[in-house]
Parts: sequence; C-alpha cells; structure tokens
Amino acid sequence: MAGEHIATYLNDHLAGATGAVELLEHLEKEHAGTEVGRLASELRADVEADRQTLKSLMERLEVSRSRTRKAAAWLGEKAAELKLRLDDPAGGSLRLFESLEVLSLGIEGKRSLWRALSAAAEEAPHLRVADYESLIQRAEAQRSRVETARLEAARRTLA
Repeated sequence: MAGEHIATYLNDHLAGATGAVELLEHLEKEHAGTEVGRLASELRADVEADRQTLKSLMERLEVSRSRTRKAAAWLGEKAAELKLRLDDPAGGSLRLFESLEVLSLGIEGKRSLWRALSAAAEEAPHLRVADYESLIQRAEAQRSRVETARLEAARRTLA
C-alpha cells in the first residue's frame, strides 16, 4: 500500500511541475524583455531542474510515470490558461497576478513535497536518496522571488 501511495504522490507532483513549466513558458513569452519575463525564464529553468530531480527520484524508487496524470496535468494547465484568458482577455495585470499566485502556491506545494519526503525518510531508508534540505531551501528561494513579483502585481491590480 505504501508503494502505491508514494507512486500516486510523486506522480501528482510531477504532473504539477509539468503544468508549472507550461505556465512559465506562457509568462516568458507574454512578458519577453521585462523583469517578469526574466523571472519566468529563470524559474522555468529551476522548475525543470526540480522536475528532473523528481523524475530521477522516481526512477530510483522504481515508480513508473502515470500517463493518466500526465494527460490530466496537460488538460488542467489548458483549463487554467483558458480561465486566466477569460478573467483578463487583454492579458493585463489580473492575468499576471493570478498566474503568479498559481506559481506561488505550486512552489509551496513543491516545498511541502520535499518536507514530506524528508519526514518519511526518517522511517523509510529507501527514501534517503536526495538532499531534501537543499531542495526545501531551493523551493523557499523560488517562492520568495515569486512572492515579490506577486505582491507587486497585487498592488497594481487590486489597489
């Protein structure tokens, strides 16, 4: 049962990372040449590296990738993009603010993943295959950068 749970959990986070990369690609294109575009580009590289770390972890744990969750993540990202476009068809400050909020929450979810695996590794030696503390710190740094941009977007959008 535990093996099935870890497989589900890791696949859910892999799907989330895939959606985050697509959202970051949209932000990077929509805000090319701006601070937001640079942030999106840097974050995309970071999230792709984290996604690769997760894939490597899954391979070491012999967890296969779920095609169903991958497809659901793709559909979810497309639905989120549609929602963002409907909320702000002109691609203005609301779309940026909501996109940054989604990213901020996703990064917090990633930090929670690493913290959960770190805690579980205390009881399960087979999970001691990553430097969870470094991954947690990396997620915290990413969230801090996104939060700065999100709060600036909130000032412009909600004030």
